Amino acid sequence: MCVVTARADDGPAGCLVGFTTQASIDPPRFLVGVSKKNHTFAAAESATHLGVHLLARDDLELARWFGGQTGDEVDKFAECQWHAGPAGTPILDAAPAWFVGNVVDRFDLGDHVGFLLNPVDGQAPEEPRAWVSLSDVADLEPGHEA
Repeated sequence: MCVVTARADDGPAGCLVGFTTQASIDPPRFLVGVSKKNHTFAAAESATHLGVHLLARDDLELARWFGGQTGDEVDKFAECQWHAGPAGTPILDAAPAWFVGNVVDRFDLGDHVGFLLNPVDGQAPEEPRAWVSLSDVADLEPGHEA
Protein backbone atom coordinates (compact mmCIF):
# COMPACT_ATOMS: atom_id res chain seq x y z
CA MET A 1 0.00 0.00 0.00
CA CYS A 2 1.29 3.44 -0.93
CA VAL A 3 0.02 6.98 -0.63
CA VAL A 4 0.07 8.74 -3.99
CA THR A 5 0.07 12.54 -4.09
CA ALA A 6 -0.40 15.15 -6.80
CA ARG A 7 -0.38 18.91 -6.99
CA ALA A 8 -3.74 20.27 -8.06
CA ASP A 9 -4.80 23.83 -8.89
CA ASP A 10 -6.85 23.94 -5.68
CA GLY A 11 -4.12 22.43 -3.46
CA PRO A 12 -2.53 19.06 -2.75
CA ALA A 13 -4.37 15.79 -3.36
CA GLY A 14 -3.54 12.30 -2.17
CA CYS A 15 -4.95 8.83 -1.67
CA LEU A 16 -4.04 5.35 -0.48
CA VAL A 17 -3.51 2.94 -3.38
CA GLY A 18 -2.96 -0.77 -3.57
CA PHE A 19 -2.06 -1.18 -7.24
CA THR A 20 1.64 -0.34 -7.66
CA THR A 21 4.56 -2.10 -9.26
CA GLN A 22 7.99 -1.62 -10.67
CA ALA A 23 7.53 -1.83 -14.44
CA SER A 24 11.08 -1.54 -15.85
CA ILE A 25 14.67 -1.46 -14.61
CA ASP A 26 16.22 0.23 -17.65
CA PRO A 27 14.82 2.77 -18.11
CA PRO A 28 13.47 2.94 -14.57
CA ARG A 29 9.67 2.90 -14.58
CA PHE A 30 6.97 2.45 -11.93
CA LEU A 31 3.23 1.96 -12.47
CA VAL A 32 0.58 3.32 -10.09
CA GLY A 33 -3.16 2.59 -10.45
CA VAL A 34 -5.57 5.32 -9.29
CA SER A 35 -9.33 4.79 -9.16
CA LYS A 36 -11.30 6.96 -11.58
CA LYS A 37 -13.79 7.71 -8.79
CA ASN A 38 -11.13 9.06 -6.45
CA HIS A 39 -10.74 12.80 -5.82
CA THR A 40 -6.98 12.42 -6.40
CA PHE A 41 -7.66 11.06 -9.90
CA ALA A 42 -8.68 14.51 -11.20
CA ALA A 43 -5.45 16.01 -9.87
CA ALA A 44 -3.37 13.13 -11.24
CA GLU A 45 -4.97 13.45 -14.68
CA SER A 46 -3.57 16.95 -15.10
CA ALA A 47 -0.35 16.47 -13.09
CA THR A 48 3.08 16.22 -14.68
CA HIS A 49 4.47 14.44 -11.58
CA LEU A 50 3.15 12.14 -8.86
CA GLY A 51 4.58 11.32 -5.45
CA VAL A 52 4.63 7.73 -4.20
CA HIS A 53 5.08 7.20 -0.45
CA LEU A 54 5.77 4.07 1.57
CA LEU A 55 4.48 4.33 5.12
CA ALA A 56 5.81 2.32 8.03
CA ARG A 57 3.34 0.40 10.19
CA ASP A 58 3.95 2.99 12.95
CA ASP A 59 2.20 5.41 10.56
CA LEU A 60 -0.79 3.16 9.99
CA GLU A 61 -3.20 5.90 11.08
CA LEU A 62 -1.83 8.20 8.38
CA ALA A 63 -2.39 5.48 5.76
CA ARG A 64 -5.91 4.94 7.08
CA TRP A 65 -6.51 8.72 6.97
CA PHE A 66 -5.54 8.93 3.29
CA GLY A 67 -7.59 5.83 2.46
CA GLY A 68 -10.68 6.45 4.56
CA GLN A 69 -11.40 10.08 3.66
CA THR A 70 -12.17 11.77 0.36
CA GLY A 71 -10.62 15.03 -0.73
CA ASP A 72 -14.09 15.97 -2.00
CA GLU A 73 -15.06 16.56 1.62
CA VAL A 74 -11.87 16.78 3.72
CA ASP A 75 -8.52 18.57 3.41
CA LYS A 76 -6.35 15.53 4.16
CA PHE A 77 -3.19 17.65 4.16
CA ALA A 78 -4.45 19.92 6.97
CA GLU A 79 -4.04 16.94 9.32
CA CYS A 80 -0.43 16.03 8.49
CA GLN A 81 2.99 17.54 7.95
CA TRP A 82 4.10 17.83 4.34
CA HIS A 83 6.22 19.95 2.04
CA ALA A 84 6.43 20.67 -1.69
CA GLY A 85 8.95 18.44 -3.42
CA PRO A 86 10.10 18.23 -7.03
CA ALA A 87 7.69 19.97 -9.43
CA GLY A 88 5.66 21.11 -6.40
CA THR A 89 4.57 17.54 -5.68
CA PRO A 90 3.31 17.10 -2.10
CA ILE A 91 5.71 15.01 0.01
CA LEU A 92 4.50 13.54 3.30
CA ASP A 93 7.07 14.27 6.02
CA ALA A 94 6.17 11.06 7.89
CA ALA A 95 7.07 8.82 4.91
CA PRO A 96 10.44 7.14 5.50
CA ALA A 97 10.59 6.28 1.79
CA TRP A 98 9.17 8.18 -1.19
CA PHE A 99 9.86 9.14 -4.77
CA VAL A 100 8.51 11.61 -7.27
CA GLY A 101 8.11 10.50 -10.85
CA ASN A 102 7.21 12.41 -13.95
CA VAL A 103 4.18 10.96 -15.72
CA VAL A 104 5.42 9.24 -18.89
CA ASP A 105 2.06 7.79 -19.95
CA ARG A 106 -1.44 6.95 -18.78
CA PHE A 107 -3.30 3.68 -19.43
CA ASP A 108 -6.98 2.88 -19.00
CA LEU A 109 -7.13 -0.22 -16.80
CA GLY A 110 -10.92 -0.43 -16.33
CA ASP A 111 -12.04 1.27 -13.12
CA HIS A 112 -8.47 2.55 -12.58
CA VAL A 113 -5.97 4.45 -14.69
CA GLY A 114 -2.35 3.35 -14.66
CA PHE A 115 0.18 6.17 -14.42
CA LEU A 116 3.58 5.16 -15.75
CA LEU A 117 6.22 7.12 -13.85
CA ASN A 118 9.88 7.87 -14.43
CA PRO A 119 11.39 8.42 -10.95
CA VAL A 120 13.28 11.73 -10.76
CA ASP A 121 13.96 12.14 -7.03
CA GLY A 122 13.31 10.36 -3.79
CA GLN A 123 14.36 9.21 -0.37
CA ALA A 124 15.24 5.66 0.67
CA PRO A 125 14.54 4.45 4.20
CA GLU A 126 17.38 4.84 6.69
CA GLU A 127 16.65 1.44 8.22
CA PRO A 128 14.52 -1.61 7.41
CA ARG A 129 10.85 -1.10 8.27
CA ALA A 130 7.64 -3.07 8.32
CA TRP A 131 5.52 -1.31 5.67
CA VAL A 132 1.77 -0.81 5.66
CA SER A 133 0.26 -3.69 3.70
CA LEU A 134 -3.20 -4.63 2.44
CA SER A 135 -3.90 -6.77 5.50
CA ASP A 136 -3.34 -3.68 7.70
CA VAL A 137 -6.14 -1.78 5.98
CA ALA A 138 -8.39 -4.59 4.71
CA ASP A 139 -11.19 -3.44 7.04
CA LEU A 140 -10.94 0.19 5.89
CA GLU A 141 -14.02 1.70 4.31
CA PRO A 142 -12.62 3.84 1.46
CA GLY A 143 -13.47 7.51 1.04
CA HIS A 144 -14.74 6.56 -2.44
CA GLU A 145 -15.76 3.14 -3.68
CA ALA A 146 -13.30 1.73 -6.19
